[in-house]
Amino acid sequence: MATHSATMNLTEAASIKLFVDGTFAPASSGDYFQRLDPSTGLVASHVACGRKEDAEYMAAIAASSFPAWSNTHVTERAVILRRAATLMTQYKARFADCMLREIGAISDWVDFNINTATDTIEAAISLALSYQDTTDHALLDSYTLRQPAGVCLAIAPWNAPVALAMRAVIFPLAFGNCVILKASELSPATHSLVVEVLHEAGVPRGAIAMISNAPEHSEEVITTLIANPAVRRVNFTGSTRIGKIIAGIAAQHLKRCLLELGGKSPLIVLKDADLELATDEAIYGAFLNQGQICMATDRIIVDRAIADEFVSLLKTKVSHLITGDPRQEGVNIGPVASPSIAARLSALIEDAIEKGATLLTGMARRDQFIDATLLDHITPMMRIYSEECFGPIAGIYRVDSYEEAITVANNCEYGLAAAIFTNDLQLAKKIAERLESGMCHINSTTLKDDPSMPFGGLKSSGYGRFGGDACVDEFTEIRWVTVASPP
Repeated sequence: MATHSATMNLTEAASIKLFVDGTFAPASSGDYFQRLDPSTGLVASHVACGRKEDAEYMAAIAASSFPAWSNTHVTERAVILRRAATLMTQYKARFADCMLREIGAISDWVDFNINTATDTIEAAISLALSYQDTTDHALLDSYTLRQPAGVCLAIAPWNAPVALAMRAVIFPLAFGNCVILKASELSPATHSLVVEVLHEAGVPRGAIAMISNAPEHSEEVITTLIANPAVRRVNFTGSTRIGKIIAGIAAQHLKRCLLELGGKSPLIVLKDADLELATDEAIYGAFLNQGQICMATDRIIVDRAIADEFVSLLKTKVSHLITGDPRQEGVNIGPVASPSIAARLSALIEDAIEKGATLLTGMARRDQFIDATLLDHITPMMRIYSEECFGPIAGIYRVDSYEEAITVANNCEYGLAAAIFTNDLQLAKKIAERLESGMCHINSTTLKDDPSMPFGGLKSSGYGRFGGDACVDEFTEIRWVTVASPP
C-alpha cells in the first residue's frame, strides 16, 4: 500500500494501533500509514490501517458487549465516566505532545480542548442521570421506556481532536450505548489517547473501540460500519461535503445521523458597539487554532459608519500575531493541517485580491504556514463570499444598516454560529431571532461551547444536536408499552 515519505526515524513517532475488546492491537492486514507533523514534515504517528474485516470484527464485539453495558445502572456508568474526567488533567502533557505533532496546536488550543472535554464528560453524566427512569411500572397499564439505542458509530474530526472526539463518544456512552470511534487520519494518536483515558477509567471491554485507517480506506471502513445491522446511530463532525456522503449511506440503511458540519460564521458589529471588545472577540474567533474551527469567525459584517475606525483597530491588533512552529517562543498561529488546505486558502486569498478585495494583513504562503489574513471590501463576486475558509482568514463586509447586516449574514448556505455586537440588547435579541444559525451570541465570540446546551447548525451546517435535552433522542430510543388484563 502507499505510504508517505519522511526523514524521521519511525521509532521516534507514536505507534498507533486499533483498540478492540479492551486491547490495543495491529490491524488484521498488519499495514501502517504515517501522519506527518505539519510544522516539520517529519513523522508524527505511525498508524494501523484498519480495513473492512477490522470494522466488522469491532461491530461484532460491540454488539456482544451491549447487553452488559446498557444494563449497567446509570449511576455506575456515571462513576466510571467521572474517573475519565479526573484522568484528563493527568494526560494533559501527552495530549499536548500529540496535538503539537499532529495538528500544530498551540498551548491555548490544547487547554481549550482539555477543559471542554472535561466539561463535556460532566454534561453527559448530568444529562443521563436526569433522564434515568425512576417510575414503578408495576401498576401502570400504559407507559413509555427510554432505552439505549445500541452500537453507535462516532466519526470525529482532527481540528479539535480531544474535545470533539470526547463529545462524539461520551454522550452515547453515558446513555448505555457501545461506541466505535472512527479516528481521523490527521489526529490518530490524539484520538487513541481519548480512548485510552476511557479504558483506564473503567469503561468495560467492548463498550468502547477505535479504528484508524489510511485516507484511501475511509469510505470502505465507514460504509462497512454504517451497513452493519448492529450499528444503530451515527454521529459525524466534519465537512459538509463528507457529511452529505455519510447521510446518503446512512439513509440507504435507515440509520439515524447527527451531523455537525461546516460553517461560515458571521460576526456583526453595529455602530454603537464597543469596538475594543468587538475587535478582541473577532480576532479570537477568527484565528484561534489557525481558524480551523467549525464555528470560527469567517465573516465580519460591520456598519459603514464605524467601519474605518473598526478596521484600523482590528488591523493593528492582528499585525501583532506571529505565525510559525508552535515550538518557538511567542508564536500565536501554527501551521494549517495539510498542504492541500494551504493551497486552497492561498487560492481564496488570491481570488479575492484579483476581484478587488483589499489585503490588510497577511503575506504569501510559506509551506503550511499562513499568516493571519484580513481581507476588506468583500463582494459576492469573490469565492470567499460563499466558501467556508477554515483557515486563518477573515473577510470584512461593510453594510449600511442592521437590516442589511441580517441579509448578508443569511445570504449563505451555512448556519452554525453567529455573533452580534451592540449596546442595544433588545435590538440584538431581535436580530438574533432573525439570523439563520443554530447558535447566536450577543457581545461575545462565535467560539462559544457549553456542553450542557444544544450544539448544532441549520441549513448546510447539518442537523441534530449534541448537548442539552435535544441530545437525548440522538442516543436513545423511546418505546411505548401497554398492559391489558387477561380475560
